[in-house]
Amino acid sequence: MSTELSHEQFMRYSRHLLMDDIGEAGQQKLSQARVLIVGLGGLGCPVALYLAAAGVGHLSLCDPDMVELSNLQRQILYREADCDRYKAECAERELRALNPHINVIGYAAEITDELIGDQDIVVDCTDNLAARQLINSACHRNKIGFVSASALGWEGQLVAFDFAAHARLCLNCIIDKESPEPMQNCSNSGVVGPVLGAMGSLQATTVIRMVLGFFQQHGEMQRYDGKAGRWLALLASAKDSCGICGEAG
Repeated sequence: MSTELSHEQFMRYSRHLLMDDIGEAGQQKLSQARVLIVGLGGLGCPVALYLAAAGVGHLSLCDPDMVELSNLQRQILYREADCDRYKAECAERELRALNPHINVIGYAAEITDELIGDQDIVVDCTDNLAARQLINSACHRNKIGFVSASALGWEGQLVAFDFAAHARLCLNCIIDKESPEPMQNCSNSGVVGPVLGAMGSLQATTVIRMVLGFFQQHGEMQRYDGKAGRWLALLASAKDSCGICGEAG
């Protein structure tokens, strides 16, 4: 990929270039960033769309699932004609059409340590604790950024970690890897689509902040109550007994 912005790219990213704290230098940082999105459902769709539109230069998309009709209430990358096709393939197609200036690769497979290790930032848009813990451990080991979110019903939450700058405090300090999977999930309890959009947009914003050097909320949990229209920030602390980042790790 060229290190200079073309005329078309100047036009495409003009609203970034007008900002003193982004400008051409910031856009170049975005174009060089390598970001992996794990899970291409209600969270992954808005994350992928906004990062592709923003010009993040190398996007990897990982999800083994196929599009189902019940997904279309909230997974805004897909159309009814995509049902029974792999999400990773459909998402790759749509993002390439949205922005031909970036590299997009879809993986219709489970997440692996090898794929995580080749990134600058990993965005967790999965719906299970086991996958989050695998991503958390690999990101900590490789000292790369980790942005995780979830949503259920009217509520969502987000937590992010800059492991390049902070060795202590990780997801396992907040939710132990031995914890059981939550009994409630979107499949059995439902979720309001725009709540996923709000959390996915916040994930994408957090990724951009990390790339540009503006991220400072390592390990801070942000919770959103969509029904009440309120946000809450919660501070976490590192645990010495943590098996990932603590003395036992």
